[in-house]
Amino acid sequence: MSPAYHADSAELVTKEVLTWDLFGTASRELAQQIADSDFEPEIIIAVARGGLLPAGALSYACGVKLSDAINVEFYTDVHETLPDPVLLAPLLDTESIHGRRLLVVDDVADSGRTLALVLDLLREQGADVRSAVVYAKPVSVVDPDFVWKRTDEWIVFPWSAEPPVEPSA
Repeated sequence: MSPAYHADSAELVTKEVLTWDLFGTASRELAQQIADSDFEPEIIIAVARGGLLPAGALSYACGVKLSDAINVEFYTDVHETLPDPVLLAPLLDTESIHGRRLLVVDDVADSGRTLALVLDLLREQGADVRSAVVYAKPVSVVDPDFVWKRTDEWIVFPWSAEPPVEPSA
């Protein structure tokens, strides 16, 4: 099994760098936005892989125990994407979300096409769906309901800043 791909942004001159400490701050501030809104999520849905850590942090910060994930692939390298976002198996149990209040969480709404795909899919199942992202880009086709920061730079997240760990020699 080959390691999951790591996008190396070392050659980029300008970029947004999120540290682990700043991620903690971002998570709490994003959770506060949600708490201050009129929306109380029953289930938090992570857009895997990038949304897994933000969704976990928000599930604790918002006190929401029910969570799930939906697997979508779009980025293949820095500034390189597939033609369209693709849902990957295993798929979300869509029957259990009808009529529920869902918070979809991702790390970034870049083009917004991945988030749009997931939001449309879940709304088609009759769910009340809102979205939260750590970062949103101005070109996104979706304006997420909850955003920690807006930027047009490439973002380096602490969980993907380094390549996958290799077996020791």
